[in-house]
Amino acid sequence: MTGFSGSPRIMKGALVAYALPALVPRLVVFQYNPETLTRSLSPRAAEGASGRGDALQTDGPPEETITMAVEIDAADQLEKGDALAVSVGLHPALATLESLLYPQTARVLANQALSLAGGAFIGGEPVPLALLVWGPARVLPVRMQSVSITEQAFDVNLNPILAKADLSMKVLTYRELDITSPAYWVYMASFVQKEVMTALNLVDVAVRVTAPPL
Repeated sequence: MTGFSGSPRIMKGALVAYALPALVPRLVVFQYNPETLTRSLSPRAAEGASGRGDALQTDGPPEETITMAVEIDAADQLEKGDALAVSVGLHPALATLESLLYPQTARVLANQALSLAGGAFIGGEPVPLALLVWGPARVLPVRMQSVSITEQAFDVNLNPILAKADLSMKVLTYRELDITSPAYWVYMASFVQKEVMTALNLVDVAVRVTAPPL
């Protein structure tokens, strides 16, 4: 027995989050790829475009929302005696997902200090920048809109050991991103790739239409 398997190795989807300007990532690799991924696109109407000939005018790329359900299970780690899973269950994995909705503590405390000192300028409290990595052909900058977690099983200390997370993300485009942000260029690369895929489809259709019948 050689151990060779004819089954292809499946890539894992992931979320990679950065708290700019630092580029130290928070990585969430999906333990199990979601069975479905729902993408909803809606056009942006151009402001003031109400006259004749304006029907096709738009104010940039469509607004896109991506939703998926992610299953998280600590069974394998517990079976192997993983120290972190044994002590706190799935808390670290769930906290990482939830942190995509939170600003950094350091920024919050700095703003509180400025406020108490009567500072005239108090900075914003941005959430981390996240990239959805769904295979080589789909890497998108996203902002987490909602995380709904259902904890389904617990250990003796009530640490969650089985959970489902329903995620809703808004794709960030060049309309929302500054040109100096790395995410701007990630989006533009996906934008160009979409046009390339469209061209490939046109070529494929032309080949099939013009091919002689068998």
